[in-house]
Amino acid sequence: MCGIAGSVSAGAPDAGLVHRMCEALIHRGPDGDGFHTDEHAALGMRRLAIIDVAGGDQPVYNEDRTVAAVLNGELYNFATLRDSLRRRGHRFTSEGDTECLVHLYEEYGDRLVDRLRGMFAFAIWDARKRRLLLARDRVGKKPLYWRSDGTSLVFGSELKALMQDPSMPREIDPVALHHYLTYQYVPAPWSILRDVHKLPPGHLLVWQKGRHALHRYWRLDCTPRPVTDEREAAEELRDKLLDATRVRMVSERPLGAFLSGGLDSSAVVAAMARQTSGRVKTFSIGFDEHQFDERRYARKLAEWYGTDHHELVVRPSAIDVLPTLAWHFDEPFADSSAIPSFYVAKMSRERVTVVLNGDGGDEIFGGYRRYVAMARTRRISLPPAMRPRLERLGSLLTSRGAPQSPPWKVGRVLELLSHPLPRRYARMMSYFSPEQKFALYSDALREQLDGIDSYEIMDASFAASRAGSQIGAIMDVDVNTYLPGDLLVKSDITTMANSIEARSPFLDHHLMEWAAGLPTDLKIRSRTTKYLLKRAVADWLPPELINRPKMGFGVPLAAWLRTELRDLSSDLLTDHTARSRGLFRPTAVARLLREHDEGTDHSPRIWALIQFELWHRTFVDGAHTRASTAIAAGADNWRA
Repeated sequence: MCGIAGSVSAGAPDAGLVHRMCEALIHRGPDGDGFHTDEHAALGMRRLAIIDVAGGDQPVYNEDRTVAAVLNGELYNFATLRDSLRRRGHRFTSEGDTECLVHLYEEYGDRLVDRLRGMFAFAIWDARKRRLLLARDRVGKKPLYWRSDGTSLVFGSELKALMQDPSMPREIDPVALHHYLTYQYVPAPWSILRDVHKLPPGHLLVWQKGRHALHRYWRLDCTPRPVTDEREAAEELRDKLLDATRVRMVSERPLGAFLSGGLDSSAVVAAMARQTSGRVKTFSIGFDEHQFDERRYARKLAEWYGTDHHELVVRPSAIDVLPTLAWHFDEPFADSSAIPSFYVAKMSRERVTVVLNGDGGDEIFGGYRRYVAMARTRRISLPPAMRPRLERLGSLLTSRGAPQSPPWKVGRVLELLSHPLPRRYARMMSYFSPEQKFALYSDALREQLDGIDSYEIMDASFAASRAGSQIGAIMDVDVNTYLPGDLLVKSDITTMANSIEARSPFLDHHLMEWAAGLPTDLKIRSRTTKYLLKRAVADWLPPELINRPKMGFGVPLAAWLRTELRDLSSDLLTDHTARSRGLFRPTAVARLLREHDEGTDHSPRIWALIQFELWHRTFVDGAHTRASTAIAAGADNWRA
């Protein structure tokens, strides 16, 4: 696990820039660095030593040193790969996983990715062909940014690495901002800066002689298959989860697990406990607000398996961490659960270097309550002529009813029903609707974004799905949008900020591919979510963990923004610095703040604006150096 960076060029690469890029990634790899430089390429990395701690340095080379590679991530099948490559005559100089890449490239070229089981972003430089291959893992666990000017290309694990180039413009991409306000993250391939891109999950990028091309090598196939015996399917699920967990427990550094008390993390901890003789170290976060606190369920599971359990309570003083998060996330990111995610990673780092988590269980086994809601409306199809009238009636009810009141809920349902399924789901997942965004924008920004529809991202994902049901298609869409854009970014950034590696058994591509073909009624049956998963792990967990309602991993944001964070939101969003950007109407921003204070829950929208403003002040307003210095000086002053 590490951070990687590099530069390739038709002329001489900027090796000094690559060194600076790696310095910006030191939190991802505090255990050392390594560099390769030749007449056309410079590669660098920062290492967090997990496997082959003594000898697993990078870059790695083939036998004649004409192929070099750097890797961010873990290849869980590296032992099998090494044995196979040795039988084919390849010689290894280390016992780590990264060296497999150069030999696999020699054997299989770009199709080496088909043989990898793991999470990864890597770069392979072929000096003889003057060719760079970049790759990102199937579901997007590990990030990779890149920028090309036509003759050269630079890449890095984080956007701040590319920002070490003083000549790179820091101009906001208004389309990326537009998408961010819809989804609370900037979706790939966009980044918040013009001319900088994210390599999407499951993609390769090839650069040669100044030209680059992208290719998708994997997409989850949700074509349904028949299942005749539920008991056998449950047994197979258990076996696959145990195997996916076992390969992720290989580590030369201390290992533990995040335990929220939900079904997914509990199942992972159970799978760990069943395959180790020692006590599993578990880590949980809670809140004083009872409706957001799951610690009692986490304790139940910890007692059940006798884990070495640790807890931390997050309080509104967590505001202290916001500048740190803005610096680490590189882009505006408005999922407020990043706060507890950061704190649980920080707490865990005191005792372990590797953690397993339950990421992905909801998307592949049908765990979100919104799936049940969508299932109940999937048969409703309205004549096109009725939709505008239904939408107007819904808007009237939501505008006049108090949030979450019966009229408001009816109005919300009517609004959603007025749209076909893809748009219905897109609106359900929106944080700002198109109407709310354009009411917020300045005249100049409105003009730039005229005709740009953020929902087309979901339209394309629905159109590409091979799922045999509408609910299966929704889960497939989440795997391709919400999972890599939000959840995996949050996991990667908050753990790497604390120099800790997170591994996700549910995101093992063998398990995902098997689960993708299950009939929908084995995932959602009536109002029961994760039907087959619950059946599979019923004997592993206390009954109350199987049957309890899903809570989610949120924070009491609405209350915080009316109390301890009220002054912060007003100061950040209404001062001269914010108004001078010319992006948002000051009256519209003030209205959001006022209405929230009076009882309308605008917390997701206000939080999105706060995170954008914090990002802008950190990276664009000439404050990057000052912010970095301040964060470094106060890095140990977190309060929780």
